[in-house]
Amino acid sequence: MTTAEQNQIVETLKNDIQRHVALTLGSDPFPPRKERYYLGLCYSVRDRLVEKWLETQRSYYDSITKRVYYMSLEFLPGRFLMNYIQSLGIEDECREAVRDFGMDLDELLEEEWNPGLGNGGLGRLASCYMDSMATCKIPGYGYGILYDYGIFYQTIVNGYQQEGSDNWLRQDSPWVVRRGNFMFTVHFFGRSEAYEDSAGHQRFRWVDTETVMAMACDIMIPGYHNDHVTNMRLWKAISSRDFDLEYFNRGDYIGAMQAKVESENISKVLYPNDQSPRGKALRLSQQYFFVAATFHDILRRFRKNNYSSFDCFPDQVTVQLNDTHPAISIAELMRLLVDEEALTWERAWHICRQTFAYTNHTVLPEALETWSVDLVGRILPRHMQIIFEINQRFLDDVGQRFSGNTDLLRSLSIIAEGQEKQVRMAHLAIIGSHTVNGVAELHSQILQTRLFRDFHALYPGKFTNVTNGITPRRWLLQANPALAELISSAVGQGWVYDLDQLAGLAEFADDEQFQLRWQEVRTRNKKLLARYVLRKLGVGINPGTLFDVHVKRIHEYKRQLLNILHVITLYNRIRKESGEKHVPRTVFFAGKAAPGYFQAKLIIKLINAVGQMVNTDHAVGNVLKVVFLPNYCVSQAERIIPAADLSEQISTAGMEASGTGNMKFALNGALTIGTLDGANIEIREMVGEENFFLFGHTEDEVVQLRSSGYNPWQVYENSLELRNALDMIATGYFSPEAPNLFRPIVDSLLAQGDYYLVLADYENYVATQAKVEQAYQDTRAWTRMSILNTAHMGKFSSDRSIMEYARNIWKVAPLP
Repeated sequence: MTTAEQNQIVETLKNDIQRHVALTLGSDPFPPRKERYYLGLCYSVRDRLVEKWLETQRSYYDSITKRVYYMSLEFLPGRFLMNYIQSLGIEDECREAVRDFGMDLDELLEEEWNPGLGNGGLGRLASCYMDSMATCKIPGYGYGILYDYGIFYQTIVNGYQQEGSDNWLRQDSPWVVRRGNFMFTVHFFGRSEAYEDSAGHQRFRWVDTETVMAMACDIMIPGYHNDHVTNMRLWKAISSRDFDLEYFNRGDYIGAMQAKVESENISKVLYPNDQSPRGKALRLSQQYFFVAATFHDILRRFRKNNYSSFDCFPDQVTVQLNDTHPAISIAELMRLLVDEEALTWERAWHICRQTFAYTNHTVLPEALETWSVDLVGRILPRHMQIIFEINQRFLDDVGQRFSGNTDLLRSLSIIAEGQEKQVRMAHLAIIGSHTVNGVAELHSQILQTRLFRDFHALYPGKFTNVTNGITPRRWLLQANPALAELISSAVGQGWVYDLDQLAGLAEFADDEQFQLRWQEVRTRNKKLLARYVLRKLGVGINPGTLFDVHVKRIHEYKRQLLNILHVITLYNRIRKESGEKHVPRTVFFAGKAAPGYFQAKLIIKLINAVGQMVNTDHAVGNVLKVVFLPNYCVSQAERIIPAADLSEQISTAGMEASGTGNMKFALNGALTIGTLDGANIEIREMVGEENFFLFGHTEDEVVQLRSSGYNPWQVYENSLELRNALDMIATGYFSPEAPNLFRPIVDSLLAQGDYYLVLADYENYVATQAKVEQAYQDTRAWTRMSILNTAHMGKFSSDRSIMEYARNIWKVAPLP
């Protein structure tokens, strides 16, 4: 691009920004105000995206191509503006344009609120996949819900997590394109009524229902430098009536609006607390709401091509179920084909099973979603009938093949018998899909040999693996621009869309000058994070310390407890030895606990209590610091991950399906301390076992240990340092105002069996952390390991994952 052409783009951008400030926002462009010019820039960028989106949609229809519908109850995209700017290739022009108005682009980026559309790894993975679908030109869309509020905004008050509303749409969003012309009716409750059609066949219709309107809201998803723009289509609940006039005329204004408010609750909050009956009903309603609206949209597009038969439906439509949340889709498509389109059951079922694929994301049996038969029957009566029919036909088929094996039938049935019958949504998803995949090699192996062993035996070839991946555009190019620039200076810029090209870094791993530049980038990132911590928490940390980072959802199986036990052990050693023998270390924690998860919230309190003690103990000084960063989100991760020296991936082996945080850290040059769990195994294989700090029992050893009568008390008695750490927690050393505050944590480890084997892995973990300290003292060797970690992360691009889905599961080819 010539200088004149670049200047023209800058001038056009400036004019567009001021035009939107005046005409879209109705505000005077002078004097320039940051919040107004931020929105003006957003709308100017959106204009360019929409133009390319229209061209992309025309290409879909011109080629009459098969499309992917990626259904996920959550997405976690992070801020959009910089991602859009980089994808369009106009970063330099945007910086110059806003600089001419006396503003800094980086400051404007901070005006954007993180979208409250997801919670953790499931949603972030879905967003990485959307980015890769667009970059790889896979024709398709993401479908979900436009939540008014995210899961919650986390603050830490006196060490405790407090949940506040995450009202990310309080000032609306420039990225949400509301499609009032795409409004579909979604039905609930009522009853299923049998009748005879004109040919004398018995059929069913769903009658006497209550309705909610679903309005389509689009958010653009651009590919990187390829003019291909697709979208997430998110559904917002709109009441089918504004208010009840009879109540209003009687003066009962609250009653007049009640129906409207209750129906619109469906899209209010991500993951409402489902401990109460009303919470369960709302969550099931959420799932069906976005499923029903999505299939309205799928059928609308299918019919636009004037196909004469639904037999070609699987040739034009492939639906990926991201976990079990959208699994009711299978019953919904059957209802539409059998009840609305009058297909025979057999024909409809064949189409259904050729349409769906299901991704499982958990190895925890208790995390597999179930709904009571009574609840499903009340909210979705026709769907419950269909599920019963699917199950009966399936069990009849199994019974013919394995006569008399009632245990097998009970194991495979969609309906779990018991005091309250339950619908097992994972079983429905497996039976109704042509392919089921796990998300890491170990995870897929566990699905086939343990969790769904009987299904794997029944359906050989149905189960497969697609290891998760992350987008390098977000997690290196955008999150770590200094490192991205250094990498590009060495191996070129092709790695941005072909991550395997990072392998060229390996030849620079021993280059002294390149190592120095690598260290400079990492030091810069650590200084930036230190300034962020000082600004947010008022805690000063030394960028020269080892940055030991453990950021993820707070859960017992992710073993933040193991980490804090090591912190207490270090604390005791430093006080005893005056800190002379220890590498200075700053331990970072971040993550949210589910509002109803008492133990996880108590772990957060313990981390903060230990941090308060450690950080104010003059005997420790700057040798050890503990920091808990509140409200962990994508934007915070983009600050933390580039600065990390050590990545804590320490879940109990066999408990983590894959993880993607492990990939993000390694891509940015952090070294991993971890177990052989999830994708850790594959990361270790790629980066080399000498560049990975391995500890802990393997998955097979975990199973054996539990079955052989593991005794945590014996571990406690045999380890003086562990005993001291647990006794300090149990006796109130870190909570003198409430000595028994942390007793439930100690009880879970000693009196309740230590299910997640925190104590069993403690000694090996502490010993491996000592190896980390030793390695960190050799700066050249550590830097070499850091470079090699980044160099060997090519496999973990979400582009690779998406192309595996496209080739092996969806049977979809990229557009030219």
